[in-house]
Amino acid sequence: MGNCCGTKISSDAISRGSRRRGSRRKGVGLSASSSRVSSSSSVAAATATPRSEGDILQSANVRSFAFNELRTATRNFRPDSVLGEGGFGSVFKGWVDENTFVPTRPGTGMVIAVKKLNQDGFQGHREWLAEVNYLGQLSHPNLVKLVGYCLQDEQRLLVYEFMPRGSLENHLFRRGSHFQPLSWNLRMKVALGAAKGLAFLHSDKAKVIYRDFKTSNVLLDSNYNAKLSDFGLAKDGPTGDKSHVSTRVMGTYGYAAPEYLATASVW
Repeated sequence: MGNCCGTKISSDAISRGSRRRGSRRKGVGLSASSSRVSSSSSVAAATATPRSEGDILQSANVRSFAFNELRTATRNFRPDSVLGEGGFGSVFKGWVDENTFVPTRPGTGMVIAVKKLNQDGFQGHREWLAEVNYLGQLSHPNLVKLVGYCLQDEQRLLVYEFMPRGSLENHLFRRGSHFQPLSWNLRMKVALGAAKGLAFLHSDKAKVIYRDFKTSNVLLDSNYNAKLSDFGLAKDGPTGDKSHVSTRVMGTYGYAAPEYLATASVW
């Protein structure tokens, strides 16, 4: 994900942070709103305790794609279909049928964004699995929709809804014909939408600690509705009688809360 003015951090003197670098992103995913609905009890139960990889993949409410399907959907991952690049690899634009999810010709069907994990990159299998774990269970208008995933041999990919307006970071820090300055009304709309997404994650329905809230992870659909993306650093929140969770410090300098950096605890 893009990172204009922050550096990834970790309690291991940036060891994890230096691996998870920023990306330059134009857009991710698919502008249709999520139709998945999960009850508060099932979502909380699904994310409250550590689960095996098999459990996570089996319970995810998303499609499992074959690698050849995504290769066809993105026209063999053509360079001119790249939407963004970063430590995780590259994000490609693709097209699939809205009902069957089989690949379609460019310009037809449903637009998707395919994140292809770089096998030699900085984002590993754990972050890939965290995305499937959380976005495969959670559904909210202000969270980016995970359409599906691919786990085949050494290939790991994630398929998202396409977000035509790209990231908030691009609109704030870049200038050009594709990215125009946002009016104050739009800025307030984006801020409110991002806050609603965070509020949902922190609610009893989800109980998730996001840990990577920044402008490059706030994506905008065609109507400038904000959706949070990139759950690779997400973690389960406190449960039962626990008042807080102690974790390794993760996030980005300039965005992470000072009290979290100082105590490594989240209340």
